[in-house]
Amino acid sequence: MPTRVLIVGAGAIGAFYASRLAQVEDTYVSVICRSNYSAVKANGFNISSPQYGDYTFTPFDTFANPEEARNSGTQWDYIIVSTKALPDVSDDSEILEGLVSDATAIVLIQNGLGVELPYAKRFPRAAICSAVTIASCAQPSHGQITHNRWTRINSGPWLPHLDTGSAQASDSRATEANYNFIELLKAGGIKDADAYDHAKLQLVRWHKIAINASMNPSSVLAGCASNYAMSNDKEVYAHLKGVMEEVFDVAPKILGKPFPKGFATTEQILRSTQKNTSGSKPSMALDWEQGKTMELEVILGNPIRIARERGFEMPRLQTLYALIRMAQETRNHAKTKSKI
Repeated sequence: MPTRVLIVGAGAIGAFYASRLAQVEDTYVSVICRSNYSAVKANGFNISSPQYGDYTFTPFDTFANPEEARNSGTQWDYIIVSTKALPDVSDDSEILEGLVSDATAIVLIQNGLGVELPYAKRFPRAAICSAVTIASCAQPSHGQITHNRWTRINSGPWLPHLDTGSAQASDSRATEANYNFIELLKAGGIKDADAYDHAKLQLVRWHKIAINASMNPSSVLAGCASNYAMSNDKEVYAHLKGVMEEVFDVAPKILGKPFPKGFATTEQILRSTQKNTSGSKPSMALDWEQGKTMELEVILGNPIRIARERGFEMPRLQTLYALIRMAQETRNHAKTKSKI
């Protein structure tokens, strides 16, 4: 039986993983594009990778919008969402209306915590897989994808009832869909794709939150300083370490499991950052400099709310969230006022 995959958010990350899935026999990968639709429709994606070489990925179907995908009448086995998660701006689960059947698994390759909930509410019968990647990819121009380094991706079934209760009969479907998704990636040449259980995958998300929630808002508040500059400043180093430790303390209490031994410690993360002389800045700093909306809720707001629901406070994280959110609101208000 063929496997039919739809990519929602065919930017750099989505297009890269789509191009690898498309290498698998009897796997037909289609995409919903936005600004890059014309280029992709005409020429597909041109991928440049130090690991896989230069090649062209031509989607089975290229859709300009969700309506075109719905009108195709295709029954999707997997819908992979790789859009930026901005729940304070829009609910992207709405995009999937009319595309999800009882046999569809939704895979979310997105940053942050709590990204799964809108999809679970809208599609309660769907299997939901939660994925985290560290792959470094860019789209310097429409349809041109540069894979710079790393391919690692971890995915796990989203089964939040396991945090406080026992397994359910329906869990096996999401677990199987997640395992099969990882097997497809491996068959497509992603050797470091791993299937995790629910708790371990959520610990991966919390671990990444420790990095993003410390580095991202701090950079913006420090005048869009680079990761290297912040980690080599004595006072900022202490601040970043404190935020990370706060997250590392709370997450295992929420999920009922400790971080695996192989996960990097705060010291290891910061030592590695101190050696990164590329001048790279966190994504929030880049968004701030470009006047874009930042991923505040999934990186800062949701972790705070999830912790509070379980009776835990994270004062360092809450301080960053309060300040950066007001900075964004003040900037947006100034923009609106200048247009009047």
